[in-house]
Amino acid sequence: MATLSSLMDRIDAEFAAADQRVTQLKTQKVEEFQGRQQRLEQFGQILKGLREVWRPRLEALAQKFGERVDVQPHVEPGRRSASFAFQSDLARIDLRFAVAPDPDVRTLVFSYDLEIIPILMKVDSHDETEFPLDAVDKAAIGKWFDDRIVSFVKTYLSLHENQYYLKGHMVEDPIAKVKFPKYAAGATLDVNGKTLYFIDDSTLREFQAKQSAKK
Repeated sequence: MATLSSLMDRIDAEFAAADQRVTQLKTQKVEEFQGRQQRLEQFGQILKGLREVWRPRLEALAQKFGERVDVQPHVEPGRRSASFAFQSDLARIDLRFAVAPDPDVRTLVFSYDLEIIPILMKVDSHDETEFPLDAVDKAAIGKWFDDRIVSFVKTYLSLHENQYYLKGHMVEDPIAKVKFPKYAAGATLDVNGKTLYFIDDSTLREFQAKQSAKK
């Protein structure tokens, strides 16, 4: 019986140790949850302070494109983003800037995503930069936004100069005999149900003068 009693004590000790581990795990998880919630609150406060960094830059981008872009800001728990849908006859162009924490809410992750459909040239479609929650560098964040915005503008302009995208969009000035993208026409004129494109008003006037002389 002494041996059986010793065995029972050992079994009880294992159960007690298991209960202790469960209790410790629960305590650990509660502490981790509370810590994460505190960091989420800190994250929200940091984002409020960073609005002065990204908002004027994104507004400047939208202002430069005017009516050619539709901007949609998105505010979600633990995430902020702004989507830009650019109007173009050549492609569908969607750009998004976003900021969110890493899963443990110890790092801010800024992301840049560019989607062009159809994609007929090489582009920088994604970029990220990260900052520890307790070491956010406003100047570095501002520079990252500046660099990404300029990179996008270069891509947008290159797309509108790219022969693969412009195929089917090229027109010729009937006076200057110069081919150029349709969107770059300085003037247009409807003649017998057909639209003629001119590089500027001077070639348009010359065309009209020649047409009048024929009558």
